[in-house]
Amino acid sequence: MTQDLIETIEDGVATLTMNRPEARNAFNRGMVNDLLEALPRLGADRSVRAVVLTGAGGAFCAGGDVKAFASNADADAGGYDFNIKVDELRARMEVSKHLHEMPKPTLAVIPGPAAGAGLSLALACDMRIALDTAKLTTAFAKVGLAGDFGGTYFLTNLIGTSKAREMYYTGKVVTGAEALELGMVNRVATAENLEAEAEAFAREIASMPTIALGFMKKNLNKAMHSDLKTVLDWESVHMISTFDTADHKGAAKAFVEKRAPVFEGK
Repeated sequence: MTQDLIETIEDGVATLTMNRPEARNAFNRGMVNDLLEALPRLGADRSVRAVVLTGAGGAFCAGGDVKAFASNADADAGGYDFNIKVDELRARMEVSKHLHEMPKPTLAVIPGPAAGAGLSLALACDMRIALDTAKLTTAFAKVGLAGDFGGTYFLTNLIGTSKAREMYYTGKVVTGAEALELGMVNRVATAENLEAEAEAFAREIASMPTIALGFMKKNLNKAMHSDLKTVLDWESVHMISTFDTADHKGAAKAFVEKRAPVFEGK
């Protein structure tokens, strides 16, 4: 792992910090490769019960490095293999799929600007907490691009197609507080409280029955684009699967004994 992505694990919470503060944590190849390696590994690690994605230096992520785009523009003018470029980008975009589908809850902590593909990554997470004054924008229209990393999918599901189209077509900037009203984020906090509230949010998620939450995540993802029959089928399988977990059995006993359950992710 490069220094462009910092990984820490504490009390079941794995935190991935995008670490290019001089570029507002804009993507580079090293950072994306690190995310592609870390996310499936953390998803399979039984000691990890929640994954936090955030950025260093008061920003979340500016998405693609526009300065690099500009410097490469003339070089690209000489021609390139279109299909190879598509395949390379599609492979990088698996980061969003991992965040959306990994069997652990994912939380984006947005301490500042989240733009373009950076916003897409935040939207790919299960939940988001943002600085109330943070600036969030799709940004792509402002630089003549169509958008990537699944942002159109996630934003449409979160706020509806009309609002999503407005944000994509205009590149409108919204604050964290406005994003809360739109339904783009779950919670907001002030600069003084963001770190503490984000930590408490992550620990709360990590304290829950991890296996059950993983099945819930599959059900909820399926519900985004399936009919009722399909969702009922999935719920049936996953419900019976969770009856066999130690967390369920312990929680059932705790309920009968009128005490709080302690979940161990088993």
